[in-house]
Amino acid sequence: MAYDSKKILKIISDKSAHPMKIKELAHALHVTPEDYGSFRRVVKKLIDEGKLVRLKRGRIGPAEQMNIAVGTISINKAGRGFLMRENEPVDILILTEGLLTALDGDRVMVRMAGKRIGRDAGVVIKIVERPERNIVGVYQKRGGLAWVRPDNPRIHRDIYISTADSKRAKDGEKVVVRLTIWDDPHLNPQGEIIEKLGAPDKPGVDMLSIVLGYGFSKTFDAEIMDEAERSAASDTDGEAKKRLDLTSEIIYTIDPADAKDHDDAVSIKKTKEGYSLGVHIADVSFFVPENSKLDLEAFNRGNSVYLPGMVIPMIPEVLSNDVCSLRPDRKRLAHSVFMNFDKKGKMLDWKVADTVILSKARLSYEDVQQFFDTGESDQITPAVAESLTLARELAQRLTYRRFADGSLDFDLPESKIILDDKGIVIDLANRERLESHRLVEEFMLATNRAVALEISRHGLPLLYRVHDRPNMEKLGDFANMMRRLGHNFAVSKTVKPLEFARFLKSIKGLPESEFINELTLRTMQKAVYQRENLGHFGLAFKHYAHFTSPIRRYADLLIHRLLRKIKNGTYPVAYAKKVRGLIDNVGRHCSETERTAERAEREAIRTKQVQFMATRIGEEYKGVVSGVTTFGFFVRIENLGVEGLVRMSTLDDDYYYHDEKNYRIIGRRSGRTFRMGDAIEIGIASVKPELKEIDLYVLTPNKPKKKKKTDVKAHTKSKIFKSRKRRKR
Repeated sequence: MAYDSKKILKIISDKSAHPMKIKELAHALHVTPEDYGSFRRVVKKLIDEGKLVRLKRGRIGPAEQMNIAVGTISINKAGRGFLMRENEPVDILILTEGLLTALDGDRVMVRMAGKRIGRDAGVVIKIVERPERNIVGVYQKRGGLAWVRPDNPRIHRDIYISTADSKRAKDGEKVVVRLTIWDDPHLNPQGEIIEKLGAPDKPGVDMLSIVLGYGFSKTFDAEIMDEAERSAASDTDGEAKKRLDLTSEIIYTIDPADAKDHDDAVSIKKTKEGYSLGVHIADVSFFVPENSKLDLEAFNRGNSVYLPGMVIPMIPEVLSNDVCSLRPDRKRLAHSVFMNFDKKGKMLDWKVADTVILSKARLSYEDVQQFFDTGESDQITPAVAESLTLARELAQRLTYRRFADGSLDFDLPESKIILDDKGIVIDLANRERLESHRLVEEFMLATNRAVALEISRHGLPLLYRVHDRPNMEKLGDFANMMRRLGHNFAVSKTVKPLEFARFLKSIKGLPESEFINELTLRTMQKAVYQRENLGHFGLAFKHYAHFTSPIRRYADLLIHRLLRKIKNGTYPVAYAKKVRGLIDNVGRHCSETERTAERAEREAIRTKQVQFMATRIGEEYKGVVSGVTTFGFFVRIENLGVEGLVRMSTLDDDYYYHDEKNYRIIGRRSGRTFRMGDAIEIGIASVKPELKEIDLYVLTPNKPKKKKKTDVKAHTKSKIFKSRKRRKR
């Protein structure tokens, strides 16, 4: 008899009144002698996974009934841990002294230990699973001792390196370390160097350190590349004959000027009711067969990662940049969604089809914006210009309607990093959000919503993109902060997106509006992929899924496959039962890989920003106070997207104190105040690249201004990195 772990857990929870030995459990569950071996193996696996707990005398019980929680631990820069529990909105706090030998990302078992700092707290009692990881850091040697100081501040202990395991690394060199042993929290972990990267300031080492530190791989195994090459050579002509032919339609792509993968294209027509919009998405599922090695690799990666100067693709470039990419004047297989709207932008109906398309133009956001601003563009033909005019009309109506329904628009600055041909930063800026960006965003949002509605109306399991409403604790904190800033925001368990939208509109244009937008965003829950549909709070959509980027997101690829199964009639009830576990697994995994990619991108951007500011010591800028702490206040520098710290110790014109209640710093004698949202002039005091810290000083009114930084137009060879979020909804 085969024993299902879920059934065993349920029976143990229901029938066991107290912890029991394995033989007692077997007897209670009527396990036969013949089945005892397999039963014991399942129980051991449950113990290894932390779902069952073995006590000192060999007794076993369910973890949740023994005041024990199991989950993945996240450790912040201060060395505090937070246990993320499945299906629980609030994390468990683990103070530094309670971490045992846990590292950020480990799966651990925690015993609850009451309250600390007003929240549930615990201590780590067991490392359930430690994922293999490469740790990147700087090799340091003093006397007879050597160690590596990790780049990642979440890894809060230096790693001891013996002479035999040093690979003759030089002091100050960047290296990659494999952890070998750490079983005593009173001692440092031990490791061995597996790769030397070179001096930290050597071109390319900075991004390579991030790639390796986060466990990304820029290359694919030979076996996967062979499979990708075979897929790229598939008979697309034969497949195209089976599909709806749209090659004569006016279809075009709109992407960043430097984009190499084009996974979405649009077309539009005027109708009696209003508009007929076609959104055509690259059919990656045709080239990535389900359960193939290529598919498994795409799942493991979860998504493409975009760092300054490089892309780490989810699928090999022979697919992502070639046969799957909707290049102009090339026939391409697509999955198309046709949506009809009335004259006010209300979606009337939709349908989906497997198609073959031929893009008539590869447009950049700047090309389209130039046409919107001037009515002219060298890159746009009359037929495409006519289509863009209609597209602009519809996009404006969709935007108006979405905002009227309460959809939130966090128009926060995004980083733009300009690199030379060696990857050196030559300028920083904020990315300008154009009307052309919003047009594409509106069309993709509408498509994702239509696809979610299409699958859900069949009553079948679906991987939704879920954004739950904020929890009451965070809402209360947000309301309190707004009150101290002089604004009123009402809190309720049934708070609606429209209430947030109206509030953000009321503070638009105020000095502190950018800070309030950021704080509002932090108050929201994180968007995740899951089977249970809780709606998308931020968009004010009841149904939403990711469908429009299968080249760079595995979740979208899964939706393509589910949608095709419905169209082909191969998604019956029996398959629906089978696919639930698949959807849950993909949802959890893709949510995690997305968070990892976001952390890596933030670190990469900060690394480049700090490198640039290190060449600007003493230069002076305008900025806005973006945060206040007990040790100083943060300033976001105008037009650069860079944040630095003014330390309290540098304010020497008075004795200052932190007014925590009102989020400001005040001079005791002068009454001079630094408050969030205040405009301020600062200078660059010092930069610590290894800590990614920028220290600032406040300008005095009579201090002479220094010359501004070099004009970026003087550089002829450059490439621009823009934070590639595509408005991550």
